[in-house]
Formats: sequence, structure tokens, C-alpha cells
Amino acid sequence: MAVHRATLARSLRLLSAFRREQAEPEYFYGLMARDTVDQLSSYLDLNGALVIDVGAGSGFFTREMTAAGAVCAGVDYDAGELTAHGPPPAGSVLGSALALPFRTGCADLCFSSNVLEHVRDPWQMAAEMVRVTRPGGIVYLSFTNWLSPWGGHETSPWHLLGGDRAARRFADRNGGPPKNLFRESLHAVSVADALTWARGCADVEVVDALPRYHPGWAKGIIRIPGLRELATWNLVLVLRRR
Repeated sequence: MAVHRATLARSLRLLSAFRREQAEPEYFYGLMARDTVDQLSSYLDLNGALVIDVGAGSGFFTREMTAAGAVCAGVDYDAGELTAHGPPPAGSVLGSALALPFRTGCADLCFSSNVLEHVRDPWQMAAEMVRVTRPGGIVYLSFTNWLSPWGGHETSPWHLLGGDRAARRFADRNGGPPKNLFRESLHAVSVADALTWARGCADVEVVDALPRYHPGWAKGIIRIPGLRELATWNLVLVLRRR
């Protein structure tokens, strides 16, 4: 398997690309997808793997995993998201992350990038991802934690003073509400809650827990309560189905 190199140069490259997310989504998400496939290859061989991409949106990650040899099914509850950047990849389906339309134990990899904070019951979604993964398979779950600098998405960093206040400020300044409404389509999910859920789930072994965009030497942040909520930015959980 390839070894993913979480270097400082890689972190700076991703941070620089993030500034182009709104203006050039194809560039940003394409780069993110390629980096993520490289990271995934450290945990399993994607060639021939059956993959479920939860919250696939326009399919940037689905396409890169398919290019790496995986057989992918992308699922999203919003048809507008599936078609936002053209026709969705083959195998895309409409469905809820809280009740995935797949049989138990069917996937070699169940993958989700930056969706968990957008569902009303994040741990139901996580449990569904575990359910559809075969014994020995991998669950890759990444999300933006609430107290990170970007936890409020377009209302950041004012969300740190309260989600409702940040939403009102955004509406006042922009003439309308943010896309991600606090407590409706954006929820406060913490690193501590994610680790507690993962470690308490009898159906999985925790393979890795790390800040997604940081250099490898910053992985220890995850072990420091308080600091991890502010400094993680985006948590990755890699789980193996028992």
C-alpha cells in the first residue's frame, strides 16, 4: 500500500487551496479528493473495493476513488447537490445518511467527508456507516468540529460567539440567511463526542484518529482535551469493522 505523507508542505498546499473553495470548487475539491484517496490507500487497497460515499454531493471523491479502481455508490439526500456540478457519477442514489439504502455488511469501505456536522443525529449516521461495512472493512469518517476556526462554515469565526448570533450577523451583512443554518443544517459536533462514540462502539476498532489537514507530527493534538477542539480543524476517524 502507498504511504500517505502528511507533511507541512502538504498542509500549506491544502490551506492555500481552501481559499479558492467558493470561487473554484472544482480545483479545491479535486485536490482534496486526490489527497484523500492517497490517504485512504494507507488503510486499504482501493482497487476492486466496493465503496459507499455518504453525502457524496457532486461526486468529487466518488470519481477519484473510482479512478483508483474502486466500485463506488454515492448517496446524498439532496438531488440539487448531486447535480450541482454536472451529471452525478454512475451509481449515485438519493437517500438519507440516517437510513442508508444498502444492505448490512456490503461495503469494503464506507466513506464520508464533511457531512456529519450537517445531520440532526450524527451518531445515527455513524452507526449506519458501521452497519453497511463488512467485517474487516474500513469506515472513514471526517467532519469539521464546531469549535475549529471553520466550524461555523460561512459564518466563521463568529460562530465561536454562538451559532444563532453568527447566523443573525451573516443575514444582516448579506441580506439573507447562511446556507448552513445553525441547529437545522449545521450542528455543533465535538472531537470529544466523536472519540467517545468511536471508543464506545463495540462493533469497531479505532485504527486512527487524527487532524485531517495537519502535518503528521501534530497528531498528538487529539490527545489534549480543550486544545483539540480549537486546533483540530477537521477530525478523521478511521475504524475497522469487527
